[in-house]
Amino acid sequence: QVQLVESGGGLVQPGGSLRLSCAASGRIDSVNVMRWYRQAPGKQRELVASITTNSITTYSDSVKGRFTISRDNNKNTMYLQMNSMEPDDTATYLCNADVKSLDLCGRQAYWGRGTQVTVSS
Repeated sequence: QVQLVESGGGLVQPGGSLRLSCAASGRIDSVNVMRWYRQAPGKQRELVASITTNSITTYSDSVKGRFTISRDNNKNTMYLQMNSMEPDDTATYLCNADVKSLDLCGRQAYWGRGTQVTVSS
């Protein structure tokens, strides 16, 4: 079994910062690309940022310059540093990763359950 668990969400004022974490655990052989998505009520799920094993990153235009994605391969953990936050950043943030488990052939996509981020004064 492989699990992804997000943490670090909460309530922050506009202009503030939060740092999210996503830890992969279980019977893991390797973790490939890791991604942060977000979903706000009534909106489509949005890919926020992604990072490869050698730290090549991509960002959506809506967060570029404000958010930074990073990872610690030794800990199978990914982070999202969110600065200059805006009310439109309010959403459930979900972790996604392509993982090769010890029990299955090939890589599978796994999802966390999400962590709520609310930006409000």
